[in-house]
Amino acid sequence: MTIQTSLLAGKKMLVTGIANDQSIAYGCAKAFRAFGADLAITYLNDKSRSYVEPLAAELGAELLVPLDVTQPQAMDSLFETLRGRWGRVDSVLHSIAYAPRDDLHGRLTDCSRQGFLTAMDVSCYSFVEMARHAEPLMRDGGTLFTMSFYGAHQVVENYNVMGPVKAALEASVRYIACELGPKGIRVHAISPGPIRTRAASGLAEFDELINRATEKAPARAIATIDDVGQATAVLASNAARLITGSTIYVDGGYHIVD
Repeated sequence: MTIQTSLLAGKKMLVTGIANDQSIAYGCAKAFRAFGADLAITYLNDKSRSYVEPLAAELGAELLVPLDVTQPQAMDSLFETLRGRWGRVDSVLHSIAYAPRDDLHGRLTDCSRQGFLTAMDVSCYSFVEMARHAEPLMRDGGTLFTMSFYGAHQVVENYNVMGPVKAALEASVRYIACELGPKGIRVHAISPGPIRTRAASGLAEFDELINRATEKAPARAIATIDDVGQATAVLASNAARLITGSTIYVDGGYHIVD
Protein backbone atom coordinates (compact mmCIF):
# COMPACT_ATOMS: atom_id res chain seq x y z
CA MET A 1 0.00 0.00 0.00
CA THR A 2 1.32 3.43 -0.92
CA ILE A 3 1.84 5.71 2.07
CA GLN A 4 -0.22 8.84 1.43
CA THR A 5 0.96 10.97 4.34
CA SER A 6 3.10 10.87 7.44
CA LEU A 7 0.24 11.79 9.80
CA LEU A 8 0.80 8.59 11.81
CA ALA A 9 4.38 7.86 10.79
CA GLY A 10 6.15 5.67 13.33
CA LYS A 11 3.01 5.03 15.38
CA LYS A 12 2.60 1.49 16.69
CA MET A 13 -1.07 0.57 16.42
CA LEU A 14 -2.99 -2.52 17.51
CA VAL A 15 -6.15 -3.39 15.55
CA THR A 16 -8.54 -6.00 16.90
CA GLY A 17 -11.78 -7.32 15.47
CA ILE A 18 -11.07 -7.79 11.76
CA ALA A 19 -13.22 -10.64 10.47
CA ASN A 20 -13.02 -9.99 6.71
CA ASP A 21 -12.58 -7.19 4.19
CA GLN A 22 -16.00 -5.74 5.09
CA SER A 23 -15.09 -5.20 8.74
CA ILE A 24 -14.99 -1.69 10.17
CA ALA A 25 -11.71 -2.65 11.83
CA TYR A 26 -10.26 -3.42 8.41
CA GLY A 27 -11.28 0.03 7.17
CA CYS A 28 -9.47 1.52 10.15
CA ALA A 29 -6.39 -0.64 9.62
CA LYS A 30 -6.20 0.46 5.99
CA ALA A 31 -6.33 4.12 6.99
CA PHE A 32 -3.79 3.71 9.78
CA ARG A 33 -1.36 2.06 7.39
CA ALA A 34 -1.98 4.60 4.64
CA PHE A 35 -1.14 7.36 7.12
CA GLY A 36 2.16 5.69 8.01
CA ALA A 37 1.48 3.53 11.09
CA ASP A 38 2.98 0.14 11.89
CA LEU A 39 0.31 -2.46 12.57
CA ALA A 40 -0.34 -5.41 14.82
CA ILE A 41 -3.53 -7.27 13.88
CA THR A 42 -5.41 -9.94 15.80
CA TYR A 43 -7.58 -12.84 14.67
CA LEU A 44 -10.15 -14.78 16.69
CA ASN A 45 -9.25 -18.41 15.96
CA ASP A 46 -7.80 -20.73 13.33
CA LYS A 47 -10.91 -20.48 11.16
CA SER A 48 -10.86 -16.69 11.12
CA ARG A 49 -7.11 -16.62 10.54
CA SER A 50 -7.64 -17.83 6.97
CA TYR A 51 -9.62 -14.64 6.27
CA VAL A 52 -7.52 -12.21 8.29
CA GLU A 53 -4.01 -13.35 7.38
CA PRO A 54 -4.16 -12.25 3.71
CA LEU A 55 -5.47 -8.83 4.78
CA ALA A 56 -2.69 -8.47 7.33
CA ALA A 57 -0.14 -9.39 4.66
CA GLU A 58 -1.65 -6.87 2.24
CA LEU A 59 -1.26 -4.15 4.87
CA GLY A 60 2.27 -5.16 5.77
CA ALA A 61 1.32 -5.82 9.38
CA GLU A 62 4.34 -6.52 11.56
CA LEU A 63 2.42 -8.83 13.88
CA LEU A 64 -0.52 -11.22 13.48
CA VAL A 65 -1.59 -12.47 16.89
CA PRO A 66 -4.53 -14.58 18.14
CA LEU A 67 -7.02 -12.97 20.52
CA ASP A 68 -10.15 -14.59 21.92
CA VAL A 69 -11.23 -12.31 24.77
CA THR A 70 -13.27 -15.12 26.36
CA GLN A 71 -10.11 -17.12 27.02
CA PRO A 72 -8.12 -16.60 30.24
CA GLN A 73 -4.68 -15.06 29.71
CA ALA A 74 -5.39 -14.21 26.05
CA MET A 75 -5.05 -10.48 26.69
CA ASP A 76 -1.90 -11.04 28.77
CA SER A 77 -0.33 -13.01 25.94
CA LEU A 78 -1.21 -10.40 23.31
CA PHE A 79 0.29 -7.50 25.22
CA GLU A 80 3.39 -9.48 26.18
CA THR A 81 3.93 -10.03 22.46
CA LEU A 82 3.54 -6.30 21.80
CA ARG A 83 5.89 -5.44 24.65
CA GLY A 84 8.52 -7.83 23.34
CA ARG A 85 8.31 -6.65 19.72
CA TRP A 86 7.68 -2.93 20.09
CA GLY A 87 8.17 -1.99 23.73
CA ARG A 88 5.27 0.44 23.41
CA VAL A 89 1.84 0.93 21.85
CA ASP A 90 0.54 4.26 20.56
CA SER A 91 -3.04 3.34 19.65
CA VAL A 92 -5.44 0.47 20.25
CA LEU A 93 -8.60 -0.19 18.26
CA HIS A 94 -11.19 -2.38 19.98
CA SER A 95 -13.81 -3.56 17.48
CA ILE A 96 -15.17 -6.61 19.26
CA ALA A 97 -18.82 -7.35 19.99
CA TYR A 98 -20.94 -10.45 20.43
CA ALA A 99 -24.28 -11.56 21.84
CA PRO A 100 -25.73 -15.07 21.65
CA ARG A 101 -28.14 -15.24 18.72
CA ASP A 102 -31.24 -16.19 20.71
CA ASP A 103 -30.68 -13.34 23.15
CA LEU A 104 -29.93 -10.84 20.38
CA HIS A 105 -33.09 -11.72 18.47
CA GLY A 106 -35.39 -11.67 21.48
CA ARG A 107 -36.68 -8.84 23.65
CA LEU A 108 -34.31 -7.38 26.20
CA THR A 109 -36.93 -8.29 28.81
CA ASP A 110 -36.53 -11.95 27.86
CA CYS A 111 -32.73 -11.96 27.60
CA SER A 112 -31.15 -14.74 29.62
CA ARG A 113 -28.77 -13.90 32.44
CA GLN A 114 -25.96 -15.79 30.72
CA GLY A 115 -26.66 -14.13 27.38
CA PHE A 116 -26.58 -10.67 28.95
CA LEU A 117 -23.37 -11.39 30.83
CA THR A 118 -21.74 -12.83 27.72
CA ALA A 119 -22.66 -9.80 25.63
CA MET A 120 -21.39 -7.44 28.32
CA ASP A 121 -18.17 -9.40 28.85
CA VAL A 122 -17.20 -9.68 25.19
CA SER A 123 -18.48 -6.32 23.96
CA CYS A 124 -17.74 -4.02 26.91
CA TYR A 125 -15.53 -5.49 29.61
CA SER A 126 -12.95 -6.60 27.04
CA PHE A 127 -12.41 -2.91 26.21
CA VAL A 128 -11.83 -2.10 29.88
CA GLU A 129 -9.38 -4.98 30.11
CA MET A 130 -7.64 -3.86 26.91
CA ALA A 131 -7.24 -0.34 28.28
CA ARG A 132 -5.70 -1.71 31.47
CA HIS A 133 -3.14 -3.71 29.50
CA ALA A 134 -2.38 -0.86 27.10
CA GLU A 135 -1.83 1.78 29.79
CA PRO A 136 1.72 0.78 30.82
CA LEU A 137 2.78 0.58 27.15
CA MET A 138 1.54 4.12 26.46
CA ARG A 139 4.29 5.86 28.39
CA ASP A 140 4.20 8.88 26.07
CA GLY A 141 0.42 8.94 25.75
CA GLY A 142 -1.76 7.34 23.13
CA THR A 143 -5.30 6.71 21.96
CA LEU A 144 -7.84 4.02 22.73
CA PHE A 145 -10.76 3.46 20.37
CA THR A 146 -13.86 1.31 20.59
CA MET A 147 -16.84 0.92 18.26
CA SER A 148 -20.35 1.86 19.35
CA PHE A 149 -23.74 2.50 17.70
CA TYR A 150 -26.49 5.05 18.25
CA GLY A 151 -28.60 2.25 19.75
CA ALA A 152 -26.58 3.03 22.88
CA HIS A 153 -28.69 6.09 23.65
CA GLN A 154 -31.96 5.58 21.78
CA VAL A 155 -34.10 2.56 21.07
CA VAL A 156 -33.32 0.96 17.70
CA GLU A 157 -35.71 -1.75 16.66
CA ASN A 158 -34.13 -5.23 16.78
CA TYR A 159 -30.94 -3.97 18.48
CA ASN A 160 -32.25 -5.40 21.74
CA VAL A 161 -29.63 -6.47 24.31
CA MET A 162 -26.84 -4.67 22.47
CA GLY A 163 -28.38 -1.29 23.30
CA PRO A 164 -27.66 -1.47 27.04
CA VAL A 165 -24.30 -3.10 26.33
CA LYS A 166 -23.20 -0.26 24.04
CA ALA A 167 -24.49 2.27 26.57
CA ALA A 168 -22.21 0.69 29.16
CA LEU A 169 -19.36 0.78 26.64
CA GLU A 170 -19.81 4.51 26.02
CA ALA A 171 -19.93 5.20 29.76
CA SER A 172 -16.72 3.20 30.13
CA VAL A 173 -15.09 5.43 27.52
CA ARG A 174 -15.88 8.52 29.59
CA TYR A 175 -14.55 7.05 32.82
CA ILE A 176 -11.38 5.65 31.26
CA ALA A 177 -10.75 8.97 29.50
CA CYS A 178 -10.95 10.73 32.85
CA GLU A 179 -8.70 8.22 34.59
CA LEU A 180 -6.00 8.04 31.90
CA GLY A 181 -6.14 11.62 30.64
CA PRO A 182 -3.36 12.85 32.97
CA LYS A 183 -1.04 10.35 31.24
CA GLY A 184 -1.83 11.78 27.82
CA ILE A 185 -4.03 8.82 26.87
CA ARG A 186 -7.14 9.79 24.92
CA VAL A 187 -10.22 7.58 24.63
CA HIS A 188 -12.95 7.60 21.99
CA ALA A 189 -16.08 5.70 21.10
CA ILE A 190 -16.58 5.77 17.34
CA SER A 191 -20.24 5.47 16.36
CA PRO A 192 -20.86 4.73 12.68
CA GLY A 193 -24.35 4.49 11.34
CA PRO A 194 -25.51 1.14 9.99
CA ILE A 195 -22.80 -0.48 7.84
CA ARG A 196 -23.00 -3.83 6.08
CA THR A 197 -20.67 -6.02 8.09
CA ARG A 198 -20.80 -9.67 9.12
CA ALA A 199 -21.75 -8.65 12.66
CA ALA A 200 -24.58 -6.41 11.42
CA SER A 201 -25.99 -9.26 9.35
CA GLY A 202 -27.07 -10.86 12.62
CA LEU A 203 -29.62 -8.10 13.21
CA ALA A 204 -33.16 -8.69 12.01
CA GLU A 205 -34.44 -6.40 9.22
CA PHE A 206 -31.03 -4.77 8.81
CA ASP A 207 -31.65 -3.90 5.17
CA GLU A 208 -34.60 -1.74 6.21
CA LEU A 209 -32.39 0.07 8.72
CA ILE A 210 -29.80 0.76 6.00
CA ASN A 211 -32.43 2.15 3.64
CA ARG A 212 -34.02 4.31 6.31
CA ALA A 213 -30.67 5.73 7.41
CA THR A 214 -29.68 6.56 3.83
CA GLU A 215 -32.96 8.40 3.22
CA LYS A 216 -32.98 10.35 6.49
CA ALA A 217 -29.32 11.21 7.08
CA PRO A 218 -28.65 14.90 6.37
CA ALA A 219 -25.79 13.89 4.06
CA ARG A 220 -28.18 11.50 2.25
CA ALA A 221 -25.49 8.88 2.60
CA ILE A 222 -24.18 6.54 5.24
CA ALA A 223 -20.57 5.85 6.08
CA THR A 224 -18.39 3.19 4.53
CA ILE A 225 -15.66 1.37 6.41
CA ASP A 226 -13.17 3.69 4.71
CA ASP A 227 -15.00 6.80 5.97
CA VAL A 228 -14.84 5.44 9.50
CA GLY A 229 -11.18 4.48 9.11
CA GLN A 230 -10.07 7.88 7.90
CA ALA A 231 -11.92 9.73 10.67
CA THR A 232 -10.47 7.40 13.28
CA ALA A 233 -6.96 7.84 11.88
CA VAL A 234 -7.20 11.61 12.24
CA LEU A 235 -8.32 11.21 15.86
CA ALA A 236 -5.27 9.01 16.48
CA SER A 237 -2.94 11.77 15.33
CA ASN A 238 -1.44 14.60 17.34
CA ALA A 239 -3.78 16.96 15.48
CA ALA A 240 -6.54 15.70 17.81
CA ARG A 241 -4.48 15.73 21.01
CA LEU A 242 -7.13 17.56 23.08
CA ILE A 243 -10.15 15.56 21.92
CA THR A 244 -11.09 12.81 24.36
CA GLY A 245 -13.91 11.12 26.21
CA SER A 246 -16.57 11.54 23.54
CA THR A 247 -18.68 9.46 21.21
CA ILE A 248 -17.71 10.50 17.69
CA TYR A 249 -20.43 9.95 15.09
CA VAL A 250 -19.42 9.03 11.54
CA ASP A 251 -22.88 8.51 10.12
CA GLY A 252 -23.74 11.32 7.71
CA GLY A 253 -25.55 13.06 10.56
CA TYR A 254 -28.19 10.33 10.94
CA HIS A 255 -28.00 10.43 14.74
CA ILE A 256 -29.40 13.99 14.84
CA VAL A 257 -32.71 13.18 13.12
CA ASP A 258 -35.70 11.30 14.53
